[in-house]
Amino acid sequence: MHIGLAIDGAPVTGAVALPAVQRVFATDDAFASPQPAPARPRMVVSRTRAHPLVLRVAAAIGADLVPMGSAGAKAMAVVQGDAEIYLHTGGQYEWDNCAPVAVAQAAGLHASRIDGSPLRYNCQNPLLPDLLICRPEYARPVLAAVAAENPASG
Repeated sequence: MHIGLAIDGAPVTGAVALPAVQRVFATDDAFASPQPAPARPRMVVSRTRAHPLVLRVAAAIGADLVPMGSAGAKAMAVVQGDAEIYLHTGGQYEWDNCAPVAVAQAAGLHASRIDGSPLRYNCQNPLLPDLLICRPEYARPVLAAVAAENPASG
């Protein structure tokens, strides 16, 4: 379950409930300092339909794939340090990721479109075609790999 609030198009507060693990993440949580990054980054991907671009980017940056369910679970895996990168290119709606993005940003993570532009909410068309949530040190390499693999994104 996701509850998010965007003001002037920017996500400002939110909560993500993961009932399967009986946990709620919120923008007002006290977030722990991140652990040192592993030798190979972990990238969460869809269990059933990982997009070919995501798979190519993972290979390009040497990421290990971690198949997982919902958008909220993937984003919170990065928030809690179980993965370093969540790259999604299969299309979502604003309600799928506004709250996870708000929580991720409150935790000090990078969140953007795959061309590096800001995520905007409360738009006339609620479709958001892509998303990147990651530890800040992975933003540049992931965005560069996306641009190299998908010149239309840059």
